[in-house]
This record gives sequence, structure tokens and C-alpha cells, in this order.
Amino acid sequence: MTISDAEQLPALADLAGSALTLWNLPEGAQLRLINLSENATYLVEAPGGYRSVLRLHREGYHSRRAIECELAWMTALDSNGGVTTPRAIAGRDGKLIQSHGTSVLSPRHLVMFEWLEGAEPDPDDDLVEPFRQLGGIAARTHLHVTSWQIPDGFERLVWDDASVFGPSPNWGDWRDGPGVDSGVRKILEAAETLVRDRLVAYGRGMARYGLIHADMRLANLLIDGGDTRLIDFDDCGFGWFMYDFAAGISFMEEHPQVPALREAWLDGYRAVRPLDREDEMEIDSFIMLRRMALLAWTGSHSGTDLARSQAPHFAAGTARLAEAYLARFA
Repeated sequence: MTISDAEQLPALADLAGSALTLWNLPEGAQLRLINLSENATYLVEAPGGYRSVLRLHREGYHSRRAIECELAWMTALDSNGGVTTPRAIAGRDGKLIQSHGTSVLSPRHLVMFEWLEGAEPDPDDDLVEPFRQLGGIAARTHLHVTSWQIPDGFERLVWDDASVFGPSPNWGDWRDGPGVDSGVRKILEAAETLVRDRLVAYGRGMARYGLIHADMRLANLLIDGGDTRLIDFDDCGFGWFMYDFAAGISFMEEHPQVPALREAWLDGYRAVRPLDREDEMEIDSFIMLRRMALLAWTGSHSGTDLARSQAPHFAAGTARLAEAYLARFA
């Protein structure tokens, strides 16, 4: 029987706490869990106002090389891409990625990040201006990667139709999501076929496809005053650039302000990088692709609080989105 991370929380906290000695931290540093998703993320605090963020990586999700590649892109974006990213903090041995285990848990990768000020926005906040800024941030990341010399041996996940619908999907089969009955399945299978057909026609030209953040949802945004900041590049990988908008509205695709957020995001994006009509038109396909990936995620990550909160209604909502998508494009 597989034990979920949620059931392992005391063991994860013990591993993270005993790993703190790997960094040169102020005396009395303590940690507090702030998020459990793919990884366990902890706020590290110490007397005198010190703060940092410790990411304890999920076992088997990313190799050490893949994490190195994530940090390399973050550093490049922060240095010359016009996108502020949290800096990784080297351990006592000078390495950005540490490895630590306990008698209960096998060694996990860990990365410590500097603390950035700001608060996670709520879906019911007025998000128009943050999304206008987010569109500009997305455009700058896409501009950067089209000219960045990607390091040799670059290793990251792929977020395309095969990674969602293929034989080895990143987050599992959407059919195994909670609430997927025969009626939902029939609708979503038709939507899957249409998404795949449209994305083949859309293509993977360099102006449309490349390295993306892939998870610009509200949980990975910080609002500080009037500034929007992007954090957590853990899912960055190769995919269509417009997928970044779809990821931005994760878990709120049916919220009434989404149409306004879409227009604001596109306004912010076009102010930095041009888009053609096909890019804007195909956003609906990426929303559907992302939503079905999240449906799979709620099944394969059923031990997390987020998945449990979404489980009762997520499949039915996904079917409603699919019906609207089919009505528009089929």
C-alpha cells in the first residue's frame, strides 16, 4: 500500500527539520509547513526576522539534473530576462541542491530559496491588474527562452498532449479522476480527440512552443503592493507558450471573472511580445488540456488537501467546460 505524503507529514517534517543544519542558518531556526503539493514547502524563520523557504522534493518526481536545469533557467531569467525569481541559497558545502534522508524516509532533494514579500491572491480578489502584469511576465519568459542558449543535457518535463493523454501521462490518466462516470467520460473523450486534432494543426513552431513555467496559478503568485511576482518553477518544462495562461486559471476555470482575466493577460502579453490570431484562438484548447491534466492530478494526488477539496465537483465542472469547448469548435 502506498502511503501518501499527507500521511507522512510528521516524517517529512522530521526530515526537513534535521536537514536545516545543511545550511548556514541563524541560531534557533524553525520551520512551518506552508504547502503540500508535488513537494512539501516550509517557511524557515529565525529570531531577528530571518526568513527563507525550504522545498523538500517529492520522491521520484525530478532528478537532480532536472532541478539543476530549473535553477539555471531561474537564474538566467533573474539576471537578464527581466523576471524577478527567488534566488536559491547554497548550503554549507556550496551546493544549491542538498540531499538528506532519515531512518524513516529515503534521501530527498532539498532546495532553500530566499524569501520574497507578498501574499497569494484569492480567486475572488479583483485580479485584472495582476493578470495584466502576469501576461507581461509570461511574455518575458517566452522571449527569453527563444534566445537563451539552453545548457547541454537540459532535462525537464514536457507538457504537451502526449504528456496528458498518452500512455505515460505525467499526472496519470484523467479517467481515474474522482467523479469520472460513464457520462463524463464520453464527453471528455470527445474533447480529448478535438484538443489533439487542433493542436496538431496548430503546430510546434519556435514562436509557439518552448520552455515554459507551466504552473502560473494563483498559488505561485505573490502580490506585493501593486507588483505581481512569479515563484515556484518546479513544473517548468517544454510546452506551448499559451499553456501558461491556461495554467494561470487552474482550479478557477469557471469563475465569472475569467473572461476579463483572459483579456487582461493578453493585453499585458501583447505589450511585450506579439501574438497572432491563431495563438489567441487556441487558448481554449490549452484550457481544456490543462483542466484534464488537473483532473488526472486530483486522482493521483488524492492525499493532498487541494485534491480532496476539488474531488466532489471537479469532474462535473470539467465536463461542463468540455461541452462548451465542443459546442464552439467541433
